[in-house]
Amino acid sequence: KKVERRFQSARELINDLRKAEPDTEPLRTEPTRNNLPEQLTRFIGRQQEVAEIRSLLAKTRLLTLTGSGGIGKTRLALQAAADCLTQYGDGTWFVELEALSDAALVAQTVAFTLGVREEKGRSLNDSLFDYLKGKNLLLVLDNCEHLIDSCAEIADALLRSSANLRVLATSREALGITGELVFRVPPLSAPNPEEELDSRTLSRHESVQLFVDRARSVKPNFAINVQNAPALARVCARLDGIPLAIELAASRVKILSMEQIDVRLNDRMDLLTGGSRTALPRHQTLLAAIDWSYNLLTDMEQLLFRRLSVFLGGWTLEAAETVCAGGGIQQNDVLELLSELVDKSLVLAEEREGEQRFRFMVTLLQYARNRLTQAGESEDLLRRHASFFLTLAEQGEQNLVGSDQKLWLQRLGTEHENMRVILGWTLEKDPETALRLAGALGRFWYLRGYMGEGRKWLARALEQEGPSVNLPRRAKVLIAAGRIATVQTE
Repeated sequence: KKVERRFQSARELINDLRKAEPDTEPLRTEPTRNNLPEQLTRFIGRQQEVAEIRSLLAKTRLLTLTGSGGIGKTRLALQAAADCLTQYGDGTWFVELEALSDAALVAQTVAFTLGVREEKGRSLNDSLFDYLKGKNLLLVLDNCEHLIDSCAEIADALLRSSANLRVLATSREALGITGELVFRVPPLSAPNPEEELDSRTLSRHESVQLFVDRARSVKPNFAINVQNAPALARVCARLDGIPLAIELAASRVKILSMEQIDVRLNDRMDLLTGGSRTALPRHQTLLAAIDWSYNLLTDMEQLLFRRLSVFLGGWTLEAAETVCAGGGIQQNDVLELLSELVDKSLVLAEEREGEQRFRFMVTLLQYARNRLTQAGESEDLLRRHASFFLTLAEQGEQNLVGSDQKLWLQRLGTEHENMRVILGWTLEKDPETALRLAGALGRFWYLRGYMGEGRKWLARALEQEGPSVNLPRRAKVLIAAGRIATVQTE
């Protein structure tokens, strides 16, 4: 070797080797303008929701679509994103988080989607922040609920790093960070099965449109006719307008008639299976979709979720605190736990006649009751449920003859479904309570004109015999039954 090529020190050797190395700096691939997945089925309805989401994205930088499992959050987000592609010059990017189990990989998944790679001597987050600076871009973070803290952190950091970034997230609960706007995804519109509907009127409802479209994918000649219209209306109404449930039910038309599907919905968890083989497991059955949400709850939230299934027709905060507290739940914890269930889209909150009430969708109610039965907690809970509403009925009875009559007629009417459940249960398990409750409701049934129903319950309460039956209470029930009988025979 020539002398000039000899190295005088290790430092010179290292420097020379570095000069000889090829440029190993990772290349940042320039992505295409969007990566939204092509949809294999038609998007049905939701025009108003899509328009509202597009409008909200123009006003806020973080919009989170929330709702229960199977309500259609992902599909709605994809449609809204597809409809406003031209508004984001640097693209619209869909980040699928559903299959991710490691919270530490959220930022990496976002970076990979955007084509950002790790660089020597820099953190991936710094590279991601630099890439987004000045970009006019929409980022869709899908299925955030099981990684909620990490998703909240990365969304907050990304929004702070780029003034023109918009984030559209889907989750069963809100991310809970500054600047977030929450859009609760409603169910599809459903018909009232008690109304007389022809095929044209029925087809105006989104849930019916979805059912028919998906039914035709397995039975091309499926159509609404005079024979199947009533059952179709009942099925769509009973499925709460939940798209996943409707699609699973529609897949059964290849082997079941509409009437058979309607009947079998009494055990909907067994019927509503058989989703697409390419879907993730929790979207292949309705049970799996709800299991996913339930398993993300804390032990205390699961306990309250199960106990709330004792109510029918909804409940107030006071009722939940009285009936569901105890055995692991303090009464002053109920408000916070109930709020969490509302935030996680498992309980609906709504104002009725100036009072805040809560309720389950029917599908979630059945699931919660199954869980309650499996846990062996039903008996004690039903007794507390009966005790609370017996007290309410007896209080109402006293107020039905004064200036508050209208208020108490309304209140007892709102809780009538709960009263019916209690009457049915106590007639078998606690005849004395059944007698008291029937007697307390006698005036309510009379004033509201529920003559036939009231007379039936009063008669059943009077059938209870034995030495323990309280004679004054029995006499009270007899008087109430006689008053109603007199009106019915006039």
